Amino acid sequence: MKLTITARKFDLTKELKAYIEKKYSKLDKFFEDDSQAKITLSVEKGRQTVEATIYSKNMIYRVEEVTGDMYISIDKSIDTIERQIRKHKTRLEKRLKAGSLTGLVETYKDVEEEKEFNIVKTKRFETKPMSAEEAILQMNLLGHEFFVFENDKDGATNIVYRRKDKDYGLIEVK
Repeated sequence: MKLTITARKFDLTKELKAYIEKKYSKLDKFFEDDSQAKITLSVEKGRQTVEATIYSKNMIYRVEEVTGDMYISIDKSIDTIERQIRKHKTRLEKRLKAGSLTGLVETYKDVEEEKEFNIVKTKRFETKPMSAEEAILQMNLLGHEFFVFENDKDGATNIVYRRKDKDYGLIEVK
């Protein structure tokens, strides 16, 4: 797996880079050699954040961990990705490196696997043309974490969402 490490608002030390490479090399057993991992480290007001995104075949694994210590954030990010793989091991077995989950299945055979996704509610609604700002206002009025709308400029379906850092994101569907 190819690692790309980016540090924001601080200097990346050789020790920290070596620690990340060592920890993320544990995940090599799950992914093909052409997989890519983008790891972004940031420090803000005493919050040490690790954002990791792994691109493997047609799957994307993403994790964000925030603690008071960068090394703990790195460890928690590894644990979270392993937990995602363990939770969906049957589905992922077809997409990950052949035989990569054999030891994992034995190690975590007592962990209950999510066999099917149970959809308990379906909603239908019409999308209305509006700006992203109007969609954010509507989302906040409804008390939701995301809102789907039709962009008034180009008619494309867009999604606005509230991020963990309390800012907003926009997904443009093409």
